[in-house]
Amino acid sequence: MEKNNRWFGVLLSLILLSLINGCASSYQNRNIVGKTFPTVTGTSLDGQSMNIPSEFHGRKVLLILGYVQNSQFDIDRWLIGLDMTKTDIEVYELPTIQGLFPQFFETQINQGMQKGIPKSLWKGVVTIFDGGQDVQQFTGNINPNNARVILLNENNEIMFFDDSGFSVASLNQLRAQIVKKL
Repeated sequence: MEKNNRWFGVLLSLILLSLINGCASSYQNRNIVGKTFPTVTGTSLDGQSMNIPSEFHGRKVLLILGYVQNSQFDIDRWLIGLDMTKTDIEVYELPTIQGLFPQFFETQINQGMQKGIPKSLWKGVVTIFDGGQDVQQFTGNINPNNARVILLNENNEIMFFDDSGFSVASLNQLRAQIVKKL
């Protein structure tokens, strides 16, 4: 009986491991400038449902996507750079998580983020669970610690994209695109 329980435990562990790994696919990074951001729905930390990118139609916005918790360091560098250069752009941080397994813990993940982010910023942090895999496939997710920085124009077309990690040169390129007209 004890031997059967051990085999059952091993089998169950293998099934769970394959489900978790099966939900985390790798996609080659690619240049998405000129393309339209995929349609997804997310929820801001203040509880508002948002349809992206249609929510932003008619205005330029900057999306900063993080695919893993460690991407927060790069996201923070981008946000600090934007603030230090007094860059005038509406910014949304989009934690984008793929797979079915994280969706089971959506509430706990959002509550954890709320504890680390001032309430005044919650409306600008929009978690993407449903459609996260589509977004990661769209941009690529190799080197997931690097943020994906996407500037959308008024027609939701991508004017700027960077996934190489923050640099002053990339920030300056972004700033040049922000002031460009359609």
